[in-house]
Amino acid sequence: MKNIAVIGAGTMGNGIAHTFAQFNYKVSLIDISEVSLEKGMSTIARNLDRMVAKEKISEADKNQTLKNITTFTSIKEGVLNADLVVEAATENAVLKTKIFKELDTVCNKNTILATNTSSISITQIAAATNRPEKVIGMHFMNPVPIMKLVEIIRGYNTSDEVMETIVSLSKEIKKVPVEVNDYPGFVANRILMPMINESIETLYNGVAGVEEIDTVMKLGMAHPMGPLQLADFIGLDVCLSILNVLYEGFKNPKYAPCPLLVNMVMAGKLGVKSGEGFYDYSESRKAEKVAKMFS
Repeated sequence: MKNIAVIGAGTMGNGIAHTFAQFNYKVSLIDISEVSLEKGMSTIARNLDRMVAKEKISEADKNQTLKNITTFTSIKEGVLNADLVVEAATENAVLKTKIFKELDTVCNKNTILATNTSSISITQIAAATNRPEKVIGMHFMNPVPIMKLVEIIRGYNTSDEVMETIVSLSKEIKKVPVEVNDYPGFVANRILMPMINESIETLYNGVAGVEEIDTVMKLGMAHPMGPLQLADFIGLDVCLSILNVLYEGFKNPKYAPCPLLVNMVMAGKLGVKSGEGFYDYSESRKAEKVAKMFS
């Protein structure tokens, strides 16, 4: 297995492409938007530059990694020789189902189809194909080049052979694969999202402010990042989507999204990606911070 296709050039997609390419796999990075592809490749180059500066890789390693990635705006062309396709599109069941239907049609019959979904049923996605035994979940953590964990999710029909192949592949790219079964949110988000949601409820109820809540969790619970800052980093729209999947899947009110989260998403306050969430990430705020440093 040497040819990997990655669908989606966003945060997760470009991180997955970067990781495979760094380990000398030939990667096709696919996105319908040429602008997204250019932005994704710029992000990969920037992250590689950081690794060179920290002497984790050489300049030659960086150049080879970039050389290993080819971009495409056509799924059919991008997956032509793929041994594995990793879908990393928006966390939307309808969109993912549509993509997998197309992949099933255009991919070689032996190609394994993986999804980077953080909560949607692998069995549901696999049902859109005629190869459910070859469909599996590979839930990478953000930022992909740095984080070691990959949740490997077995759908109802995923074969043992495919599971073993993907576990072995994950180890080859220096990740730590953890096998889990196909239930809403899997393990990571089934535990993480209720904590984030409860943190938002705590803010919503006026118990404490944003920085106070995050400080308690960082200093009191030894979390490297507070839950509200983490929510901003993940994307509040993604958090809402995952909570909705959990709520629909378990029909349990403990997974119901906090009204504050719902309103923030509707207002376009999505966290880092939009420049504002629970914290302000705008350019004016950055300039203000710099000014304070030199005042």
